[in-house]
Amino acid sequence: MNALADCLTSKLLNSLDEEITLRPPMTLVGVLVNPDAGLGGKLGFKGSDGRAEQARSAGAEDRSGPRMSQTLQRLMELGIENLEFVACEGRMGAVWIPDEIENVTKIYGAEPSYANDTKQAVKEMIEKGIDLLLYAGGDGTTRDIISTLQEISREDLPLIGVPGGVKMHSGCFAANPNSAAEALHAWLNGDLLVANTEVMDLDEEAYLRGEWRVRLYAEAMTPSAPRWMQGAKQRVEASDESEIIEGIANHIGEMMEEDSDLMIIWGSGGTLRRMAKHLGFEKTALGIDIVKNGKIIAEDINESVLIENLSSHGGNSLILLSPMGGQGFLIGRGNLQISPAVIRIVGIDGVLGIATPAKLLTLSSLRVDSGDTSLDNDFRAKKYLKVLQGYRTTRLIKISQE
Repeated sequence: MNALADCLTSKLLNSLDEEITLRPPMTLVGVLVNPDAGLGGKLGFKGSDGRAEQARSAGAEDRSGPRMSQTLQRLMELGIENLEFVACEGRMGAVWIPDEIENVTKIYGAEPSYANDTKQAVKEMIEKGIDLLLYAGGDGTTRDIISTLQEISREDLPLIGVPGGVKMHSGCFAANPNSAAEALHAWLNGDLLVANTEVMDLDEEAYLRGEWRVRLYAEAMTPSAPRWMQGAKQRVEASDESEIIEGIANHIGEMMEEDSDLMIIWGSGGTLRRMAKHLGFEKTALGIDIVKNGKIIAEDINESVLIENLSSHGGNSLILLSPMGGQGFLIGRGNLQISPAVIRIVGIDGVLGIATPAKLLTLSSLRVDSGDTSLDNDFRAKKYLKVLQGYRTTRLIKISQE
């Protein structure tokens, strides 16, 4: 009898051992949101640091939090198993997690929140043992996270950024919220390895003066997925592109001569600024201007001013945009004033890309992240967008489907 009992006990223990061995390990993902990131985009602010209250009083709506919600909703659609979350209390995290997700441990959160609150939250998540940090914000949020990881010697922690700020130059951001979910899901399934990427440091004071000064701040670990992750912004400039830029400018100048009522929304960037000089006017360095008949009629404007001018304009309109070097973003990075509402008034066919041949060599496709899924899908349905690369010389560039 004892021998039979011992045999049954041995089989039971073996069965339990097999179950424990086969059960997949639980993965712990941190969820962190900078609720103020991106607030000033449509208002024409060059960043939201220290201006959140001003932005909200001017009618700004949350950007980073809803985009985190979109990421987690998409992750649920892809399927989440053996996954738990550690999230900050309130608007720094938990508020934006869909109700259907129940396995959430809540930690430190603050409202309003500042850089030190982000740093405190990262430290507590590390203490909880997170395997990856999913965060929503911009480059400022990234720098706060990286400085904390350096302080506690945890630079090996993988990061996935949900793009929610006004500007995102660092390579640890996904192309859009859905891409963040795809990258996380693939990493959870073991389909992606992690690799170093660049965290870019922008001189905020110079940026507010209209100067673009950026340097490598640090390196971060992120899932290696060119399909879903945006990569770091590159400044692309050939040895001498003056004749090419002059030719592109002359092409636009002739368009204005042929249609004196043409209203042009003139985007930001060095190429477009140099084009303006060739045409005899000085555009805002990093803002959005409206040009008509060769003159600026409204400068450094926000979304509401754009809509007001377009709505009262009875003629043709055109949006000139230069894609980000290396990343390929035409919409959704540094030009949030040109919102879905603005683009719908002008029409997708009224969006014209501007890029020199040197910049086009760095781009495999153009990316659009307007914040409006329906509009982004309309762009993707076109498959290609026209880009002016020289005098009366255009190319059709593929629109990224991710």
